[in-house]
Amino acid sequence: MNNPFSIENKVLLITGATSGIGKSIAIECSKLGATVFISGRNELRLKETYSELSGKQHQYLVSDLSCENEVVELSEKVPELDGIVNCAGFNKVLPFHFTTRKDFKEVMEVNFFAPTDLTRLLIKNKKLKKGSSIIFISSISGVYCSFIANSIYSSSKGAVNGLVKALALDLAAKKIRVNSVNPGMINTNILSEGKISHEQLQEDIKRYPLKRYGEPEEVAYAVIYLLSDASTWITGSNILIDGGYTLL
Repeated sequence: MNNPFSIENKVLLITGATSGIGKSIAIECSKLGATVFISGRNELRLKETYSELSGKQHQYLVSDLSCENEVVELSEKVPELDGIVNCAGFNKVLPFHFTTRKDFKEVMEVNFFAPTDLTRLLIKNKKLKKGSSIIFISSISGVYCSFIANSIYSSSKGAVNGLVKALALDLAAKKIRVNSVNPGMINTNILSEGKISHEQLQEDIKRYPLKRYGEPEEVAYAVIYLLSDASTWITGSNILIDGGYTLL
């Protein structure tokens, strides 16, 4: 029976797969029969993700996307792909008047320039099949709203969503779709780093109509939909997954 939501036998590249959303996307895609190539800069954590994948056809590729030459190497190592999920990224929280050009450059290098360059190289080297899907993990921050001391991260994600719109038009003739997923707060290890107290978290959760943060798997399911043939008429979209946060 034909299942348009299936990603079985699709070959995918997932960056930022060492933890959080990227790790969850890799695991969930492998459970559904996709072959996944995962990348990240921490080899130990990347191996941990690899050990949790279902099936044995997968590969892990250690790559620091803040280094331009390693972005090039990653683009050369992967085979022809049915999809790529650009998930690697990080944040630097600073009040705007304390930020420097260096701070912005460090975040933009990983959050914007690295996925942009990787995607461009994959297209240029004909590593993306006709009908393939390109997905950027963005955020509600910088697109639908922002937060105090979050100007650097917001700028990087706003740039990503702008890229998605234009890239979707440029690649439409090749039948390659380009979309972003924009999560609100997700339960990842970021929340256990101790920068935010338990009381602060509980107060923040009250601002979500569904009264909880999202889970990494819930973002993964949206990504899987965009990777599947069920979404072949969706391109240039920014899929919002925020538990209703931006409604208020």
